[in-house]
Amino acid sequence: MKKIVITLISVVLILVVINWYGLSTPIKNVNNLKMKSTSKPVVLVVVDSLMDEPLQKAIGEGRAPAFAFLSKHGQYFHEVVSSYPTMSVTIDSTLLTGTYANQHRLPGLVWYSQNDNRLVNYGSGKKEVFTLGVKQVLKDGIYNLNQEHLGKNVKTIYEDLDERQAHSASINGLIYRGNQDHNLHVPKIASTLNILPDTFHVKGPTLLSMGSLSQYSPENNGQTNIWQELGFNDTFTANEVKHLIQNDSLPSFTLAYFPDLDHRIHKHGPMDLKGIEKVDQHLQTILDAYPTWDEAIEEMTLIVSGDSSQSKIGNDRTESLIDLTLLSKRYQVAELGEPITKKDQIVLAVNERMAYINLLDDKITFSEMASKLMDDSRISFIAWKDEEGNHVLSEESNKKLTFQPEGKYTDHYHQEWDISGDFSILDLSVNKQNEIKYGDYPDALARLYGALHSHKGRYLVVDAKPGYEFIGEHSPTHDGGAGHGSLHKRDSLTPMIITGTNTQPEHERIVDYKEWILELTK
Repeated sequence: MKKIVITLISVVLILVVINWYGLSTPIKNVNNLKMKSTSKPVVLVVVDSLMDEPLQKAIGEGRAPAFAFLSKHGQYFHEVVSSYPTMSVTIDSTLLTGTYANQHRLPGLVWYSQNDNRLVNYGSGKKEVFTLGVKQVLKDGIYNLNQEHLGKNVKTIYEDLDERQAHSASINGLIYRGNQDHNLHVPKIASTLNILPDTFHVKGPTLLSMGSLSQYSPENNGQTNIWQELGFNDTFTANEVKHLIQNDSLPSFTLAYFPDLDHRIHKHGPMDLKGIEKVDQHLQTILDAYPTWDEAIEEMTLIVSGDSSQSKIGNDRTESLIDLTLLSKRYQVAELGEPITKKDQIVLAVNERMAYINLLDDKITFSEMASKLMDDSRISFIAWKDEEGNHVLSEESNKKLTFQPEGKYTDHYHQEWDISGDFSILDLSVNKQNEIKYGDYPDALARLYGALHSHKGRYLVVDAKPGYEFIGEHSPTHDGGAGHGSLHKRDSLTPMIITGTNTQPEHERIVDYKEWILELTK
């Protein structure tokens, strides 16, 4: 007990020192950049884990006046399809590049890099972060994610707009790659302890705001301390947008990321209306930057969108958590935080309700590994790719589903597929005209294909049924709360509200946002 108390006191003292020392961020002057847009500016507010049912309930109960106003004066879409896996880095990469993971090359929050022979983790949970090494995780999240890992063969909205000589801004966005040079100023305590360098030189949009690393609004000085998530919070984001509006400096396109709701839903479950109330207050901050709310949606195109949903996870840890480390009873599973050696046969990359099981040992076949997992009724499906195509198995079927692009079947999104085997595994139905209808797994074929071709190596994708999530060594758990990551519609459908324009994306999918936004900003 005494040892625990001493440890807690030490942690508190460290946090106090960090909070006091070295967190001041140079305030950038937006007025020097002549940022006024030549067209009606587009502001996209991405609310992490915004869901239709609780949002509708909050509006109906009068607890979300900003959402109610935007819904009344705009277009409301209840079921926009996310990317896969339904994890923020992959989703945001899809949003900003208009491609799925097979092209933008961001497989998930956690994935195994064959080139570097290591597990890449952008910050999934405290235990995993400390085990893998704070220095590496921070570098991956702040720098490598955008400058090295995001596919070089795709362009972000920011890069496309820059080529048009149009300005753009990213405020607390996870994916920010652009063509303009920026310095991200690391808190002195991190550089003093040799955790990170003093400054990261990165490429981003015209305006790049990232919490304590880079900011424009003097009002945010109180939002960049350790207690305020170093500025990676909704208040900081709303203040930055307000500052741009008040200085008549909104660029052609601004992405503003609101992360706070996600944390609350993980803890409290999907129907957390208090979290939506808080998001609504921050939307009010943006709308209040104009003389009236009506004028706000006349002066800008304001889009509010979720990125994915979350599924409730059961309270019983033994039942609700699918422990993939049990594979170590038969195989040599790479130990978290230790160098991966030739003796290791498997590397686990757990993304909450989905996971990649990487096979380093060529002697382990996909069928062998799939058979080991098939007996668990909590797993919805298991998938892998080989020279014959993309295969999907389920314990509910004695056949497999095989698919690949280009074939006689066409879906709602004008994508053509060759499909054989048991269509029911992915809840697909086909009519006499060979038209595919998706059920529990929206845009299942394209999104799953994206994950299966997202990075090098031999790996299987495993996806959990609603109510369950995977765990690995030290991975975060959400029993009694909620989680995402899976292909299922409970994780994959999110609402969107569009005001200030009568147009909309070609399809109700996040992957279609980019082309639509580029049209809006012409």
